[in-house]
Amino acid sequence: MREGGSYPEGCPIPLSDLRYVRVRHWNMEGREMAGELVCNALIADDLRDIFEELYRVHYPIHSVRLIDDFGADDEASMAANNTSAFCYRNVAGTQYLSYHARGLAIDINPKDNPVAKPRVKGGAIPKTPHVINEQDVCYKAFRKRGFSWGGHWRRMKDYQHFERRGGRKHT
Repeated sequence: MREGGSYPEGCPIPLSDLRYVRVRHWNMEGREMAGELVCNALIADDLRDIFEELYRVHYPIHSVRLIDDFGADDEASMAANNTSAFCYRNVAGTQYLSYHARGLAIDINPKDNPVAKPRVKGGAIPKTPHVINEQDVCYKAFRKRGFSWGGHWRRMKDYQHFERRGGRKHT
């Protein structure tokens, strides 16, 4: 992460609130990979634990790279199916800061877990090979640590998205 990229000049989120986290994961071809992300200090330990749990069961994650590897462009990162957390930005179409802007949200395999609008034609549950649902080990790992899931939202379903409003919630 560099100032002027995903951390814009004058960013109101203190750098001291953020942590750089390295994780191990298995890619879609079953190869062991090293990943890196930036998140809020309040969820850093939980993300390490979740990724370790997913690693143990060989859960496939396309890539875990810093958003700056994509020119700090969230859309480019998602198009590459990249899992990422901190990205200073507003909620799409609003003036409100995203939980990603605070480092309190993460998107897992976003291309495989797109945003869907259930009441819109074609807005059903995605039919991708790695879609997250309530039986998925990824879903269970995040939920048991107090994260909420975008797949439970009413107006739209953001299957890739997990967020938490505060610090460590489990023992």
